[in-house]
Amino acid sequence: MLTVTDPAKKRILGLLKAQGTQGMALRVAITGRAFGGFQYDLRMVDPTHRAADDVVVDAGGFQLYVDAKTASNLRGSTLDFVEGTHQSGFKIDNPNPLWTDPLASTVQEVIDTKINPSMRGHGGFVALLDVKDDIAYVALGGGCQGCGMAKVTLKQGVETMIRQAVPHIRQVVDTTDHAGGTNPYYQPANDGCCPPSA
Repeated sequence: MLTVTDPAKKRILGLLKAQGTQGMALRVAITGRAFGGFQYDLRMVDPTHRAADDVVVDAGGFQLYVDAKTASNLRGSTLDFVEGTHQSGFKIDNPNPLWTDPLASTVQEVIDTKINPSMRGHGGFVALLDVKDDIAYVALGGGCQGCGMAKVTLKQGVETMIRQAVPHIRQVVDTTDHAGGTNPYYQPANDGCCPPSA
């Protein structure tokens, strides 16, 4: 399932000891896909928060609770802790393909090669979350989350490019919580109204 390297094990056990939380488990889940790779959620949880369908892995001194929905995409993966001069942290080496569905793979390729390179210039990005029933579910992040132009970007940019390149996709749905972002281009004035254009 998921192998934990000695440096990662040492780091996790050290954190548990320092925080006085021995007996906690590490929950691992895939939360999405972006920039050609999986996005992960790693968090320490009390054993009472173990889900009935979690895949449990004994990591030697603590347990891993692997989310059942994403367990198949974590098979053969390795959890490591990497220390560098500029950045240190946990890293998951995952040999699994991002998508097994050819339609989703094609949409991901369009996002990676055509959409995200142009959106990075504005500090934003698009992540493909899923493709079901010929509908692509995406999330906008970075400068695009909360931007007043997000709907325009989605309809006139993202959806148009995806549907032109992948005609089988009949709709693109934005699942982003835009209320959680900030509008990087149109800041309201003190009275709550948008400032007049110059």
